[in-house]
Amino acid sequence: MSSTVSKQDFAQLVRQHAQKVIDFTARLLPDRQDAEEVAQDVFVKAFRQLDTFRGDSTLLTWLQHIAYHEAMSRLRRRRPYMVDIGDVPIGEAADDDLSTGNEERILLLEEAISDLPPDDQLLLHLYYYDDRPLRDIAYIMDAEANALGVRLHRIRKKLQTMIKQREDEDQ
Repeated sequence: MSSTVSKQDFAQLVRQHAQKVIDFTARLLPDRQDAEEVAQDVFVKAFRQLDTFRGDSTLLTWLQHIAYHEAMSRLRRRRPYMVDIGDVPIGEAADDDLSTGNEERILLLEEAISDLPPDDQLLLHLYYYDDRPLRDIAYIMDAEANALGVRLHRIRKKLQTMIKQREDEDQ
């Protein structure tokens, strides 16, 4: 146990961030019980490694960094999952082609997003829905912010292509 943090202080930290960590892991793991188990593992790991937290990110971002790696590890041990984000409302996308306001097009976008790998879905969610800066996302996902910016651009282009293909199939 870290010599500077009491059990009561750590319990407060868990109470303050538990739901956010569970929600974060649930974006990668479709089974709610898996997401809760991983979140619990995150707090155990964080407790053991609290002395490694240097303060160069927020505590929540550090916890999400741990959660990302724990969830990805769980995904690698199991068959690949496709995360269903159909319940998440679609916000305004950066590209005009994706944000028409057309309900059918929004449904196509939701379907296309659900066909992306979990890593890409998480990147989109953190950037567009959670409004997280690329710097924080880069820390969470162990990537360079510039590389994530390029990846977002490629994902948007891929989504445009996927939507176009689905629209052509429907005609």
